[in-house]
Amino acid sequence: MNDNHPSTTPSADRESLPRRSKSGRFSQVFWLTFLVLSLGYAWYSFYAPSNRIAWAENYTTAQQQAVESDKPIILFFTGTWCSPCQIMKRQVWADEQVMETVNAAFIPVTIDVDNSDAGPTLSRYGIVATPSTIITDSKGNVLQQRHGGMSKAEFLELLGMLDLSIDEDE
Repeated sequence: MNDNHPSTTPSADRESLPRRSKSGRFSQVFWLTFLVLSLGYAWYSFYAPSNRIAWAENYTTAQQQAVESDKPIILFFTGTWCSPCQIMKRQVWADEQVMETVNAAFIPVTIDVDNSDAGPTLSRYGIVATPSTIITDSKGNVLQQRHGGMSKAEFLELLGMLDLSIDEDE
């Protein structure tokens, strides 16, 4: 058997391969950087640190605690998929001043809008978007409400609008 094919050396094979252009390399670096930054932003958007707020287990428990302590209730309607909710959890609820104020004067409860048990509460307060923050008296009557995300200053201003020294029964 006589092979008439010329033998090629490995270095010749490498030379025949197409070379990547500088723009192709730039494109790879660009998309890899974009991917890393996007994943970092997505993680940051849904990251919420823990806090020391004494959250009630559910709305019914919050009502019972409010009646016993005669404190107003803060209802925070949220969803795990809600990026503005996570931002509020990170920038408002985790703040030391907010934690002290809320724990001292309110019964706070988070209500996950995706929880099937939350249906009656969502209907009662007409919740159609998250985040929504509603402050009620111990009987569930709305005192203040705000729909959409808030900064720490806006949240503290919302709490400051309440005159907690007035007894509604008089």
